[in-house]
Amino acid sequence: MTTLYKELQPVDAYTVWLSHPFSDYDRQLLTLFYQPLIGSQAMSLFMTLWADAEQRDRGMYNHYHLMNILTMPLGPIFEARISLEAIGLLRTSRRRDGEARVFRYELQPPLDAKAFFADPLLSTFLFSKIGEQAYRNLRARFAVEEPREEGYEDVSRTFLDVYTPVQHGYLANVDDNRSVIGRTESAGVPFLDTDFDFDLLRSGLSEQMVPKSSLASVSKELIAKLAFLYSLTPLDMQKVIMMALDEDLKLPEERLRKAATDYYKMNISQDAPILHKVYTQEPPQQEVELLTRDDELVFYLENTPPVAMLRDINGKEPLSVDVQLAEKLVNAHGLSTGVVNVLLQYVHLRNDGKITNNYVERIASHWMNKKIETVRAAMEISRNEHDQYVKWKNEGQKPTPKRKPTREEKVPEWFYKKEDKQEGKQVKSTRATSDIDEERRQLMKELGVTGDGVE
Repeated sequence: MTTLYKELQPVDAYTVWLSHPFSDYDRQLLTLFYQPLIGSQAMSLFMTLWADAEQRDRGMYNHYHLMNILTMPLGPIFEARISLEAIGLLRTSRRRDGEARVFRYELQPPLDAKAFFADPLLSTFLFSKIGEQAYRNLRARFAVEEPREEGYEDVSRTFLDVYTPVQHGYLANVDDNRSVIGRTESAGVPFLDTDFDFDLLRSGLSEQMVPKSSLASVSKELIAKLAFLYSLTPLDMQKVIMMALDEDLKLPEERLRKAATDYYKMNISQDAPILHKVYTQEPPQQEVELLTRDDELVFYLENTPPVAMLRDINGKEPLSVDVQLAEKLVNAHGLSTGVVNVLLQYVHLRNDGKITNNYVERIASHWMNKKIETVRAAMEISRNEHDQYVKWKNEGQKPTPKRKPTREEKVPEWFYKKEDKQEGKQVKSTRATSDIDEERRQLMKELGVTGDGVE
């Protein structure tokens, strides 16, 4: 959880930018090509950011907004974000605005069908996800057959055939130094492999067998991608390149991809390679062993939107006033989601299921002055300041001294440990008092003194 807290918080703001308007063709590519690779959560995040970016007044949102719309905790949203970044659909930048952080999300267009199938990583990844038959059907769906009718002659006019310049009038300076947005072609998967040894690859290829010009015609990125995908060493890639050379000692990229596939099938496996999602650092939502009920509660409170938490404790949809209060605590007052969850759960349990705005805001003000920022700190101050909060709760209520309590007030789960300790102290104190009375009676008996006087 520490990693996620450093990477992203619900109060962090963000803006969304589209390099150019996306089309229905882009939507088809995203749904059919990318969704099987990134999953439904990442796809939902992309579509939500797309909708935010198309607003006329591109405002600034916070991540609590995403948590509410997607009904997801912050951890899965962060994982969906990095999935979009890894596949080439999102570029993220960050700046600090005082104590706050602001993220800039720039949505990238998907590769078109031709470029997607030409990319060895993406095409193989999709093949392993949807299977051979679905892969073939999808490829056929986007295949375009060129017309083969013969006998046609191109008679199209050129620009110079139709237009000619005329020196007439005054040419005003209409350039206002602002750039015009054009269609940005996708850069594809942001792939950077610095481990592949290109020097070793070149050292085993002689000029007579593989001319330098032929090797230079193939991008290093493609060679590194093929080596990564099929787990090939530089020595293996030497053999692949020899297999891919044509009769003119040229090295077309299509032949290189096919040679790498054939070499993999002959020497490694007949099954398609599978790409596993891994992290280069500790994942923010890493499964950890929860040792105590307290740990489970902290994990839940830190990773659950307040709306979902209220829904859980009520067993039904929360009232709009409670939802607005939760949003106000996060957006206006800057409390973290976990701290708001602790506060609302505490008030809900101590106040018979009623969440009173004034009571909640008074405790929230107290916590802000104390700089309470984590769930554990909020739970601790709830224990320590419990008597004061009960006093605030009872202020303004009419005293009813003759009325005996008919029920016992509920206590939040994090109070169990404290009240167990207090109960132990009370039992110990009662036992100590009983022992003292017994010793006093025994002493009076030995002295011949009764409770009513002298014998």
